[in-house]
Amino acid sequence: MAFEFIPKDTTLEAYRVQIQALRRLGPEGRLKMMFELCDNLRELAVMGVRRRHPDYDDKKVMFAVMRLMVGEEVFHKLLPGIEVKY
Repeated sequence: MAFEFIPKDTTLEAYRVQIQALRRLGPEGRLKMMFELCDNLRELAVMGVRRRHPDYDDKKVMFAVMRLMVGEEVFHKLLPGIEVKY
């Protein structure tokens, strides 16, 4: 087992325990965890946009989150003329 990527704030023993737990989850469990993390991140982005722009309806919130996640260039290529802040 290579230990080249141990975070600086993590002990070797804690890292080993984390790796063992991730291995026990298996590919399906790790994939499920990844999707849950993505959903949580998206929800945090939605909450942030709603807090900064309480006047936005659901559609504008969706556009603002899209702009935040894909970046300015891609957003304007996909949705030219849509102007929302995030």
